[in-house]
Amino acid sequence: MPRHRTYSGSEAARLLGISLDTLRRWDRQGRIRTERDAANRRRVPVEEVERLRARPDGRELSARNRFAGVVRDVRVDGLLAQVELEAGPFRVVSVVTREAVEELGLRPGAPATAVVKATSVLLER
Repeated sequence: MPRHRTYSGSEAARLLGISLDTLRRWDRQGRIRTERDAANRRRVPVEEVERLRARPDGRELSARNRFAGVVRDVRVDGLLAQVELEAGPFRVVSVVTREAVEELGLRPGAPATAVVKATSVLLER
């Protein structure tokens, strides 16, 4: 029987941007399919990691909390910028680099998405 490629639990967690504890919890909840090796260690098929990393627009990001909205204010001061995003009932404020604001074309009225990962907020457009 041909063997297919798998990742260890810690490799899969790193690739997905989650903790090993989260991977174990997802396995128990049935959110991710895992296998066991001869030593009873979790192995995650490559296809499962690819499935969970896939995004409709082709870009990959493992954050679960995403707030699509509209930029309401951008304040640039030196190398940093403060961006205020209105996302439905939420107001998200993030401090990012001036370069990021310029590269993303963030300006009042522009659509953007706040991606919340742990204590960091990333903006994408």
